[in-house]
Order: sequence, then C-alpha cells, then structure tokens
Amino acid sequence: MLPYILTGVVCLVVGLIVGVPVGIQRRKAAAEREIGSAEDEAKRIINEAIKSAESKKREALVEAKEEILKARNDYEKEEKERRGDLQKQERRLQQKEENLDRKTENIERKEETLSAKMNELDEQRNEIAQIKQNQLDELERISGLTAEDAKNYLIHRLEDEVTHESAMKIKEIEAHYKEEGDTLARELISLAIQRCAADHVAEATVSVVPLPNDDMKGRIIGREGRNIRTLETLTGVDLIIDDTPEAITVSCFDPVRREIARLALEKLIQDGRIHPARIEEMVEKAKREVDATIKAEGERAVFETNVHGLHPELIKLLGRQKYRTSYGQNVLNHSIEVSHVAGLLAAEIGANVAEAKRAGLLHDLGKSIDHEVEGSHVQIGVELARKYKESEAIVHAIEAHHNDVEPHTVVACLVQAADAISAARPGARRENLENYIKRLEKLEEVTSSFPGVEKSFAIQAGREVRIMVAPDKVSEDEMVLLARDIAQKIEDELEYPGQIKVHLLRETKVIDYAK
Repeated sequence: MLPYILTGVVCLVVGLIVGVPVGIQRRKAAAEREIGSAEDEAKRIINEAIKSAESKKREALVEAKEEILKARNDYEKEEKERRGDLQKQERRLQQKEENLDRKTENIERKEETLSAKMNELDEQRNEIAQIKQNQLDELERISGLTAEDAKNYLIHRLEDEVTHESAMKIKEIEAHYKEEGDTLARELISLAIQRCAADHVAEATVSVVPLPNDDMKGRIIGREGRNIRTLETLTGVDLIIDDTPEAITVSCFDPVRREIARLALEKLIQDGRIHPARIEEMVEKAKREVDATIKAEGERAVFETNVHGLHPELIKLLGRQKYRTSYGQNVLNHSIEVSHVAGLLAAEIGANVAEAKRAGLLHDLGKSIDHEVEGSHVQIGVELARKYKESEAIVHAIEAHHNDVEPHTVVACLVQAADAISAARPGARRENLENYIKRLEKLEEVTSSFPGVEKSFAIQAGREVRIMVAPDKVSEDEMVLLARDIAQKIEDELEYPGQIKVHLLRETKVIDYAK
C-alpha cells in the first residue's frame, strides 16, 4: 500500500514540475499578444489625435484669417468715413474763411467811409463853433456883457421870480388851510369837550377819621404812645390828634398809604380792640382791601372806555392810578377822560376810534410805578406796553404824548390833543401839589439810599422823615453817624423851606408762641 502512495506522490510532483513552466509560457504568450494589441490601439489613438489637432489648427487659422480680414474691412470703412468727415469740415472752414474775408473787406470799406464822414463832421463842427463864437462876440459887443455874466443874470432873474411866486403861493395856501384847519380843529375839539364832561376835584393830602367819642383818642394813642407809634410805623403816615372834637387827621402825601391807614383806623375803632398785634392785623387787612379796590378800579376804567383785550397786569396798573395824582389831578380819571376825548376826536376825523381810546387810556401808564422804577413816566409806560404785548402804534402814542419823539401817526396826535384838553380844564391841575409830592418822594428816595435802612416815610408835610433801620445791620452807636450822614445828604441834594427832622428808629422784636 505504501509503495502505491509513494508512487502517486512522486507522479504528482513530477506532473507539477513539468506543468508549471508550460502554464507560464502560455500566460506569457497571451500577455505579449495583449501588449501588442494595446500598442497598436495606442498608435491608432495617437494618430487620430494628431489628425484631429491638425484639423482644428487649420480651422483656427481659417477663423483667425477671417477675423483679421473683417477687422481690416471695418477699419478701412471707418477710416473712409472719417476721411469724408474731415473733407466736409475742411470745405466748411474754407467757406467760413472766405465769408470772413468778405466781411473784413466790407468792414474796411465802411471804416474808410466813416472816417471820411468823421473828418467832414469835424470840419462842419469847427465851422459851426467858429460861427457861434462870432455870434457870441457880436452879442457881447452889442449888449456889453460877457456870456458868463449874461447867463448869471438870467439865472438870478429866474430864481428871484420863481422864489417870489413860490413864496406867495405857499403863503396863500398856508393861510387858506390854516384858516380852515383852525376852524375845523376848534369845532372838533369843542364838540369833543361838550360830549365828554368830567368833574375835577382837588386832591388833598389829609383824611379825617371820625371818632365815636373823645375817649377813643386815648385808646388809639395807647400806653406810652405804643399804639399810635405802631400804626404810624406800619403805614408810614402821620396821625394828628389835636383839639378837633371826635376826629383824627391822617396826613400823608401818598394816597395809598393814607387810604390803608384810614381803613385800618376805622376797623380798629369799630372793633374796639386796639393793641399792636391787632393793629398789624388790621393794617394787613386794609392792604388787601386796597389791592382789591385797585383791581376793581382798573376793571371799571376798562369797562367805561370800552377797551378790550388788555393784559390783567395792565388793568391792575390802571387801578393803581386811582391813588396817583399829577398836579393835583387824579391820574385814573384823567386817563379815562383822555380816552373818551381821543375816541371822540378820532370819530370826527374818521380815524381808528378803538386804537385812539386804547392809547388814551394807557398814555400815562408809567405814572402807576414811576416812584418805584427809575426813568420818566413816558419811558416806563413804553416799557410796560411793550412788555405786555401792546401794538407798536399804541407804544408810539405813549412815547410821543409829551413830544419825547416826533409823532408820526394820527392816533399819536389825537392823544396829545386829548391829554392837553384834559389837563387844561379850569381847576384840573395844581402846580404846587405836584411839586410838593415830588419833593416828598425825593426825600424818601434820598433817605432810603443808605445801607441798613429798611423803610423811610416823609411825614409832617415834609418837615420830618421817619426812618426804620435794620437792628442787625445798624448798631445804636452807628445810628448817630447815620442820622448825621442822612441830614447832610438832604441838605446837599434837596431844596426845602425851614428844616427837616431826621428821626431814626431801631426796634428789636421777639415773637414766640405758647402751645
């Protein structure tokens, strides 16, 4: 058995050794055939690619030649067109040049003609001048005057004649219109005055307060005069308690102060409780009543004159005029009257009635606060009117009513005339009272200008000035020097009859409350 197996193995090995080289030879032959066929295919592909490239090259060359040919044709065509345009421009320029040459020739011919004519005119002008000079020489010889003398003579004669005739004509016209104007103005003014009749009462500087009995005088004076001193200090008035039975006189140049003192005194008398604390309370209450009266009087003036649209502050300022006088004339009544008269005059001449009445009512507006603000009442009134948005026409009428500026509107002239009419009424004004009030106001102004002075009141018709100083600013020792300085300044700056008593008061008050 084993020998058979060994024989089989040997045979297998021999078969393998013999069969393997034969398989390799076969595969090699097959591979060589495949390589040969691949090389043939590659050659074929390369040949085809070369043929295709040459074909595309030829096509590209053909296209390039066609593009070059087309571009050359386009260029030649464009060049031909440009050449044609240039030829046309050359022909036009040539024509223009020929035209310019012809025009130049024409101008030269005209210049020659004009030159000849100018020469001819120069000759004629010289000839005319010679003839004129000969005639002038002949005229001078005949008249015995030179040309300049004759010209001056004629001019003077003409000036004299024209001036004389103009003067005569102007004088005639002025006389005619002045006569008519005076007549018409008198008619208008008299008519306005007749239609506006107002009473005038002289303003006084004292008020009399009746007393229920003479015992009340002692209560008003108080212990050691503390009540009367408190009332005079708070109101700035002078209370005169003399032998007049059952009456006390309140004296003060300022009507507002006097009215406050009068009302406070009447309330104290009616209440019966008279002591410094009650006096202060009644004075404050009287001040409030006076403020209410000021507002009511302003509204009354507006209602009476039928002036609408005034600012509320202007109405209050008008109400303050109730307590202001000018030369003894109540300013509020004067303003109302001026408003009526200006409105009537405006109606007669066909001017703006509402504007004239408004300007007349506001013309003395500055007098409401002229003792508190620097400047004339005209300047203050103009500033107030502008502040509260009054029109420029009203402002101009206020500014021009005393000729501070030249009036250039009809309304301004009417307000001037109405103001003069109101002031010129018999008994309307008194010069002495106005000067007296100004002197007292100046006295208070001078004394109030010193540092440390709180209040200053002129009393006793200007024969005494009562000054309240701040105790924390002025010591008792300094009061002597301050009084001397005030007296010296009064002597230097004021004019007054007799002498003025300078009375300084320094009072320290302490207030506390029991709870």
